[in-house]
Amino acid sequence: MKKIAILDYGMGNLRSVQKAFECMGSRALLSDDKGEIESSDALVVPGVGAFDDCVINIKRAGLDESIAGFIASGRPFFGICLGYQVLFEGSEEGKEKGLGILKGNVVKFRSAEKIPHMGWNTLELSDSGSRCPLFKGIKTGDFFYFVHSYYVDAADKQYVSSWTEYGERFASSVFTGNIFACQFHPEKSQDNGLKIIKNFIGMVK
Repeated sequence: MKKIAILDYGMGNLRSVQKAFECMGSRALLSDDKGEIESSDALVVPGVGAFDDCVINIKRAGLDESIAGFIASGRPFFGICLGYQVLFEGSEEGKEKGLGILKGNVVKFRSAEKIPHMGWNTLELSDSGSRCPLFKGIKTGDFFYFVHSYYVDAADKQYVSSWTEYGERFASSVFTGNIFACQFHPEKSQDNGLKIIKNFIGMVK
């Protein structure tokens, strides 16, 4: 069985993500060990909390280099919620620089009536999203679970695989090469979320 590492940087709903992968029949290990991460067949970076705390924890442990090296290797990478946001250059939530793997920044909702954006909302798949293997069996209008006050403003819109409306239209997921990342929580999104996790497992060689 292929090994999927879930990055443990001391934050987030790691166990619930691990349980969702196990439910889909995958061997998913929580780890902060560089060697174990770098020898895995796929890497998942989940996250709940503040942008700066997340980046500081990742960089303090030297895991930023592990993430960048893993992505450069071409193996499947999946960022969830905060693990999606930290791929970008920075956030209005804090002062720390993001990992800068993708161009763009994380900004605060300005038009939404209620913040955080919490609960069920729909995806609108882009052309990229319709080709994205992560979204096999997923269609525009399907519901997913969100909890966030900031969203990604991606510099390169061709990477955006889905859009969601919440006061404003924002990039709820991206897909480029071996990078898959989403703002919503597949582990909390019932059948649709488990489909996405199963699709990711299916991409692991």
